[in-house]
Amino acid sequence: MASLTWHGHSTFSIVTAAGIKIVIDPFFDDNPRSDLKAAQVEADFIVVSHGHADHFADCIPIARRTGATVISTFEIASFCAAKGVEHTHGMNIGGGWQFDFGRLQLTAAIHSGTVAGDDTGTHTTICSGLLFDIDGTQVYHAGDTALTMDMQLLKGHVDVALLPIGDNFTMGPRDAARAVEFIEPDVVVPMHYGTWPIIEQDPQEFVKMVGDRARVVVLEPGGQLEL
Repeated sequence: MASLTWHGHSTFSIVTAAGIKIVIDPFFDDNPRSDLKAAQVEADFIVVSHGHADHFADCIPIARRTGATVISTFEIASFCAAKGVEHTHGMNIGGGWQFDFGRLQLTAAIHSGTVAGDDTGTHTTICSGLLFDIDGTQVYHAGDTALTMDMQLLKGHVDVALLPIGDNFTMGPRDAARAVEFIEPDVVVPMHYGTWPIIEQDPQEFVKMVGDRARVVVLEPGGQLEL
C-alpha cells in the first residue's frame, strides 16, 4: 500500500507500494515546520507545482544528490537541466504522462509564477495543480491556487485532495471548503498554512466548514496517511 507524508507547508512525499519515492514541492531547509532537512531526503522523482522558493528551494540540490527525475512545467524542467539536473521531464497544463510510479496530469491553478534562482527571467512559468494516479488511488495536490470553477472538472476523479487553506497567497479555509464541494473527494488534507504568521490558520475550523462532505485528516509534519 502506498503512503503519503506531510513535511509542512506544501511539501509531501509519497512512497508507492513498489517502494518508489516521490517528493512534491520540496521545501525543507528554510521551512520552519519541516520534520526533515534536505540532506535527509531520498527521492526517485521530484514533482514541482511551480517555481516559488517555498515550493522549489531544495529541488535542485536533492535531484543532483539522488539522481531523481524532476517533473514540472517545461520551463522549470528546462531550468533544472541548465543547472545540472541530469533527469527531467517537462509537461504543461492539461497534459499527462505515465511514469514508473503511475500517471501524473498537470491541472489548472491560478497563482503568480516565477522560478526562484532564475536571475535572467527566461524561465518564468505558470503554476499547476498535480493529479496523480498511484496504485489505483487518485491524489490531487492543488498547488498554490485560488478557488476555480475548473475544480468541478475533477469531480469523480479524486480520492485524496491536498488543499491550501492559508489564505493571503492562496485560497483560505472558506474557499477551500467550497473546493471540497466542487471536487467531492473522500479525504482532504489541509496544507500551505501555519508556516508563517501571515498564513496562520486553525485547521479545526476548516474541519467544521467541510462538515460531512469529506473526511478531513489534519496531519502534523512527519504525519502519514495510507493511500
